[in-house]
Amino acid sequence: MKTVELTPNIHSSVLGFGCAPILGSVSAKTAKLALDFGVDNGINHLDIARSYGYGEAEKFVGKLIAGKRQEMVLASKFGITANWKASLLNTLKPFVREVRNQIKKNKKDTAIVRGPQKVNLADNFFDRIVPLRGKDMRISLEKSLKELRTDYLDYFFIHEPHQTLTSFEDLQETSEKLKAEGKIRAWGIAYMQSQEQMHQAYINKFDLLQFNNSPGMPDYDKTVLTRGKESNIIFSPFSGGSADIKPVEKLKKLLGDFPESVILCSMFNLEHLKQNITTVNNFNY
Repeated sequence: MKTVELTPNIHSSVLGFGCAPILGSVSAKTAKLALDFGVDNGINHLDIARSYGYGEAEKFVGKLIAGKRQEMVLASKFGITANWKASLLNTLKPFVREVRNQIKKNKKDTAIVRGPQKVNLADNFFDRIVPLRGKDMRISLEKSLKELRTDYLDYFFIHEPHQTLTSFEDLQETSEKLKAEGKIRAWGIAYMQSQEQMHQAYINKFDLLQFNNSPGMPDYDKTVLTRGKESNIIFSPFSGGSADIKPVEKLKKLLGDFPESVILCSMFNLEHLKQNITTVNNFNY
C-alpha cells in the first residue's frame, strides 16, 4: 500500500484505521479480525484516543499490536476522556450493541466505506472534558503510553477542542519538551472544519492538522486549494458531503485531491475493508 510522509521520517499508509468504534459499537472479536486483516494488508496508521471504547480502546490496541510497534504509526489524542459512568456500561455493552445491530439491519445500507463515528449525546454522557493545559497534556500522554504498551507516540493530537486554546503557548512548550524526551514525534490538532475559525491564531503552528472532509461539503473546493498539496489526516470522509457521490468515488476523489494525506476510515465490516484496500491499491496516483 502507498505510504505518505506526513512529517519527516514517519511513513503512514494512505488508508488509516479509525479506531473510535472499538469496544463501543464494535465488539473485541470484530475489531481484532478487522485490524489484523488491515495490518496484514498494509495499513499501518492507527488513530486512537483516550475516550474511545469508553476508555478501553487504547489498551485493546496496545495488546493487539504487541511485537509490531516498529511497523506501526500510532496517533492518539487528549482533551476528552471516559468518566466514571463509562465503567458502569461494561455489562450492558453486548445488549446495546445487539440493539444497534438490529436497527442497522432494518435500514438500507449502501455505504462501502465508513468514516469514524461522530460523538453523540450518549457518548457525551460517558465523557469528561480534560483541561487543555501542558500538565494535563503530559498526564494524559503517560496514560496513553501505558495502555498502548509503548514508550512513544508518533502523533499526539488535541482532541476536537470546542473553544479557543487560551493556553496554546503552554501546550506548545510542553509538546516541544515531550518531543525532546522522545515521548512524541509530532503534535497536532484534530478539529471539525466548522470550528476552524476559532483556531486561526495558532492553527499553522502545529506539526500536523487532522480534520473532517468529504467531497460535496460546502467548502470542499476551498479546502482542496488551501490544503490539497499539504500533509493532512482526514476523518469522516463520507459524512456531511454529497449523498449523490458513492462512497468508493468519494474515496478516489480524496486520494486524488489530497495525495499527501492519510484518509481515516473505521472499517470493521470485512467486505468494506477489502474494497477500501483494493480501491487504494488500484488507484492511479
